[in-house]
Formats: sequence, C-alpha cells, structure tokens
Amino acid sequence: MQAAEALVPITMFAGGFAMVFGIAYLKTRENMAMIEKGMNPKDKTNRPAPFKSLKAGLLFLGAGLGLLTAFFLDMYVIPHEFEPVGLYFALIAIGGGLGLIGSYSVERKHWYDKENK
Repeated sequence: MQAAEALVPITMFAGGFAMVFGIAYLKTRENMAMIEKGMNPKDKTNRPAPFKSLKAGLLFLGAGLGLLTAFFLDMYVIPHEFEPVGLYFALIAIGGGLGLIGSYSVERKHWYDKENK
C-alpha cells in the first residue's frame, strides 16, 4: 500500500468523526440557547417558523420557472447536436435560488415594517 492510499481511510475517519462531533456540539449549543430563552428544547411546536409556506412556494415557483426556461432554450435556441442536461440543472438551481432570495426580501420587509410601527 502506497503512502497516499493509506491517507484515504485516515482522512475519511477523521472527517466522519469531525462531522459527528460538530453536529452534536451545535445541537447542544442550540438547546442551551433555547433554555436561556425559556423555551423547552424537546417541544418542536414552540419554535418559530414564520413564512415557511412562502419560502417553499417561492422556491418551487423559481425552480419551475427555471425548468420552463431551460425547456424553451432547449427547444428553440440551442442546436440539437448535443443534449444540454446541465442547462436544466443549472436553471433549476438558479430559479430556486432567486425564489429564496425573493422570500428573504419579503420577510425582511415585513420585519422591518413591524419594527418601525
């Protein structure tokens, strides 16, 4: 076994350990912050999640518009010598990202208006 081949399992083990340790550490910090605010960490219904449906709706709307744009580009703009599969994935991701940015701007405007009243 070469030296470089021996590093692969060591790196995978160290990365897995770091991931598990990081998740446990962050979960503990989240629970401690909830206890400091007087919330029960075991109660999942107590966590605030405003605009959840707006975020999901704008994400799916953006992904759908990205998919529709990719379809029209594939049918009418791009020559059919190759299959532009990457175009579909890229435009779905771009559309979904734009939907999430739109959701963020709506939420930010709502909270800004709520603070200044």
